[in-house]
Amino acid sequence: MESKIIVAIDGFSSTGKSTVAKQLAKHLGYIYVDTGAMYRTVALYALQNGYAKDGKVQEKLLIANLANIHISFQYNPSLGFSEVYLNTVNVETEIRGMEVSSYVSKVAAISAVRQKLVALQQQMGESKGIVMDGRDIGTVVFPNAELKLFMTASAETRAQRRYDELKQKGDTTVTFDEVYNNVVERDHIDTTRKDSPLVMADDAVEVDNSNLSREEQFTYILSLVKAKL
Repeated sequence: MESKIIVAIDGFSSTGKSTVAKQLAKHLGYIYVDTGAMYRTVALYALQNGYAKDGKVQEKLLIANLANIHISFQYNPSLGFSEVYLNTVNVETEIRGMEVSSYVSKVAAISAVRQKLVALQQQMGESKGIVMDGRDIGTVVFPNAELKLFMTASAETRAQRRYDELKQKGDTTVTFDEVYNNVVERDHIDTTRKDSPLVMADDAVEVDNSNLSREEQFTYILSLVKAKL
């Protein structure tokens, strides 16, 4: 039996990390873990309980209630990937909205939140055979991952993708400017936070997909995986 590896995919928001990670995991028969969904779930919990409002997060209240947040993934065969659950409730759809997007980087900047989720992520990768995407996977969660990728694209390209995605899902109120400003704000918070900021690992392969089709990107990344296997 061939040995399994860990594929760590980091990068900016809306670079299509989870799309390619899902493709890879399915192709390899690996487990896929969307760590962004985990942080989004904590942000949703904060919103539901009034710890996130008016653009601010009440850190102390959120930290005091971290033990009440149970995040799990359940595989949905009809979709072909695992959906995220918050305290046994499927929140896959709720966590993708603009409101959660506006708080997720603020929540992810809280050290206690990161410690809880990183420990959970490391447990998930103990037996390898995993594709995980996020902001600090190759630098903090799995510094010894066999393959590290760093995804990037221009802010305009990413905002357009996200805007199109929201429109497809039926969000008629959001404007391109709102999405663009959210992308830029998240980039700033993600790259400047004190605890494990978004940086490219020294041994990561940078993938700028501003002008790559999904097929081209997948073929390229699969060749990198095969070289490691």
